[in-house]
Amino acid sequence: MFGLLIVVHIVASIALILIVLLQTGKGADMGAAFGGATQTLFGGAGPAPLLGKITTIAAVVFMVTSLSLAYISANPSAGSLVKSVKTSEMPVQAIPSQAPEGAQPPEVPTGE
Repeated sequence: MFGLLIVVHIVASIALILIVLLQTGKGADMGAAFGGATQTLFGGAGPAPLLGKITTIAAVVFMVTSLSLAYISANPSAGSLVKSVKTSEMPVQAIPSQAPEGAQPPEVPTGE
């Protein structure tokens, strides 16, 4: 779920950047008023209504995924896979001594 939200968030952010870059500024129509060329690719009104709606949708998706990712990161799930793993008690076996017969163990200094 977390990975899917990250992918949707990245796609929404890239789409939002591209959509905003496609839109023209507010002062772009002023050049047409004084005899400049107009953009008639999207019709007389331009791409403003369509791109405005797409920008709103992309912004809503971006905000929802941002809030969801923040909530999931702040509240990790209470369950843990490590807690559900069953462990088995293994008997402890004595390790045979490697010291030669008759050898004395080293003395531990007492600090006196």
